[in-house]
Amino acid sequence: MHLELLTLNGVEFILRWIHFMAGITWIGLLYYFNFVQTPFFAETEAPVRTGAIVKLVPRALWWFRWGAMFTFLSGITIILIEVGKGGTGVLGTSWGTAIQTGALMGTIMFLNVWLIIWPKQKIIIASTETVSKGGQADPKAAAAAGPAFLASRTNTLFSIPMLFFMGAARHLNLFEDTKSPMVPGGIAVLLIAAVEANALFGKKGAGPSKLLDSHITVIHVGIAFALILYLLYALL
Repeated sequence: MHLELLTLNGVEFILRWIHFMAGITWIGLLYYFNFVQTPFFAETEAPVRTGAIVKLVPRALWWFRWGAMFTFLSGITIILIEVGKGGTGVLGTSWGTAIQTGALMGTIMFLNVWLIIWPKQKIIIASTETVSKGGQADPKAAAAAGPAFLASRTNTLFSIPMLFFMGAARHLNLFEDTKSPMVPGGIAVLLIAAVEANALFGKKGAGPSKLLDSHITVIHVGIAFALILYLLYALL
């Protein structure tokens, strides 16, 4: 009896299965935080918001950050297997370029989760819990909210072109494989770096960061960013 699941193809399938499930968990919660929870917190009463931060948010963040971890690890492993099978030359093809573009944004998003969003949210959650028990708020909590917000909204923006290019890898040719992606790829990296720089060094509600105030605007900017990156590869 031949079990395809026990072959290398089967291993790749399992990794893709894990990648899909973890990715759905991660991005689904990212959208919940930005499209549902944040507007709700802005409109609800303080006691309700406090209860949610203490009891609901930590549970959601657990699934959120570990969804990000398993999405990242499975995705990197899939890429390494593909390179092992086809050589580094596959990275210069349309497939490789799309995967690398999506993976770059996905990696930045993963780092934003573990190095910015989660550490800042821990401060906010601990401070809120202390206040709910009659203690004093942590002065660091107010300062933590801005960077966490910008990182989360930036991840939401990145998620749209990231998903576009992950899907494009197998279902859309960005360019003929005889063409070099070096120039458009370099420009794409610079644009992605500029967006992330705003998340790291910008201030909520000021300058370019004002575009991130509204989750609806973030969706529009994310779609536009995906199309700009696509046109870079298709036309240059």
